[in-house]
Amino acid sequence: MKIGKSTIPTTAICTSNEDTIVVRGHDLARDLIGKIGFTGHFFLLLTGRLGTTAELAVLDATLVAIAEHGLVPSVQASRMTFAAAPDAMQGAVAAGILGCGSVILGASETAGRLFTEIDALVQAGTPLTEAATTVMKAWKAARKPIPGYGHPQHKQRDPRVDALFAVATAAGTDLRFIAIAREVESLTASLIGKDLRLNVSGAIPSVLLGAGFPLEALKGVPILARTAGLIAHLYEELQQPIGFALTYQATRELQYTGEAAK
Repeated sequence: MKIGKSTIPTTAICTSNEDTIVVRGHDLARDLIGKIGFTGHFFLLLTGRLGTTAELAVLDATLVAIAEHGLVPSVQASRMTFAAAPDAMQGAVAAGILGCGSVILGASETAGRLFTEIDALVQAGTPLTEAATTVMKAWKAARKPIPGYGHPQHKQRDPRVDALFAVATAAGTDLRFIAIAREVESLTASLIGKDLRLNVSGAIPSVLLGAGFPLEALKGVPILARTAGLIAHLYEELQQPIGFALTYQATRELQYTGEAAK
């Protein structure tokens, strides 16, 4: 029984023979190793082309911005998993990445979709404020949260936002999505009822979309970046174990709310 359109597996990313490994049309050993950085290689793998200096500067900045942010839930899950199975770093990394969803790490993709909807109206001739208002009202009516705004710690504005905007501005990439992100920020108080400030999950798509990064791959940026942070935490877990301490603290604070035994 055939499921899907293709009956023959194909890929345009990589092929190899006895003498050569070809990645996106480039000889890996001759053209890429030692010639491009990892960020450039990621961009090539994803898009099939070598990124410009401006595009890679913005992508690199976003990877640096999201790689580490303390003992967030993904890190705690990873370190507790590693404490229980120290022979399986890959499992501990996977445990941290599996939590990438609409609240943690996945909000960049959702914010990118919001900005893209607004941009489509703007490109069709709708003034920016009207376009942002229309889309935000539609999202609110559909009971969808406005992603990329508000932060439990950085109340005024996530400090990573202006840093990323500065990189994009200096690189000379398209800044129209930054303008959209700022417009949404200015409308949150009146349309949502809360004066929410941009966070890094809103900044990342606004700079990456302007640098030609594909919308459908936005979630991959925080996943890739956080993987690096998780490996660092797991190495520290080997030197300074806290996985079981995290478990103990959760158990200590636990309050049973079920029925008593009868």
